[in-house]
Amino acid sequence: MAAHGSAFPIAKLALNNSVPPILMASLRMGIVLILLLPFWKFKIPEKKYIKSLVLFSASMGVMVYVFMNLSLKYSNFISPIIIGSQLAIPFGVLASAIMLNENISKKKWLFVITAFIGIVIVFFDPDLKNNLLGLFFATLMALFFAMAQVYSRDLRKLNIYLMNAFTGLFGFFILMLVSFFIEGNTVNNIQNINIETWLLIFYQAIIVSLFAHMSMFYLYKFYTVGQIFPYYSLFPIFGIVLTFIVFGEVPTILFLIGAIIVISSVIFLQKSE
Repeated sequence: MAAHGSAFPIAKLALNNSVPPILMASLRMGIVLILLLPFWKFKIPEKKYIKSLVLFSASMGVMVYVFMNLSLKYSNFISPIIIGSQLAIPFGVLASAIMLNENISKKKWLFVITAFIGIVIVFFDPDLKNNLLGLFFATLMALFFAMAQVYSRDLRKLNIYLMNAFTGLFGFFILMLVSFFIEGNTVNNIQNINIETWLLIFYQAIIVSLFAHMSMFYLYKFYTVGQIFPYYSLFPIFGIVLTFIVFGEVPTILFLIGAIIVISSVIFLQKSE
């Protein structure tokens, strides 16, 4: 969770060095792919995994990283983006109810509602009035992260290297193509990336995408999503502390109230039956 929390300020540092957000997401996935090739060895997954693997790769390898970078690009404050990412848990509950027909208790519905109320409070912070687009992208990031967790349930028995290498392959080529047509000047943009920024991108790929995410998906082989997901309430704490250290960002009172409501709701949501 410490690695997950560090992803946001590290990504913001790279974006501040004028790296286009979609291109940066593509390069991150490309590095993941290259590092996992020796372990993947181009093995083809069984047919029964293909649909879930493609949907997972599209959600996690494309949508999550694109909307994460866009949310940071269009926001001057990082802490609200970190709190917004916590919506992945209530979104996950909603996705489970809709897609998997899981029964959701009244108590869980209550905490889902209070989590969204907390986010609304954060959104209405006057200091964030020029950052609503970034917060909107953060909400989409959380939605697709939740979708990825639902799809991952069908991939528990799939080799973890194959799963993440395929995600890297899918994300790299799709995002590179999107960056080419939307952001343009792809070759020049890559050539203009300095060493410091490359190190930041490598950090995101190795520490966050490989170490943090693969550790999480490895745990899914032994524990349920419900047992693992509560720990996501920890990464905002790490992220906000690091944001304060790196950027000197001091949360407002209204932000703190909303953040406490969101994190508390998420904790109780995971503990309730």
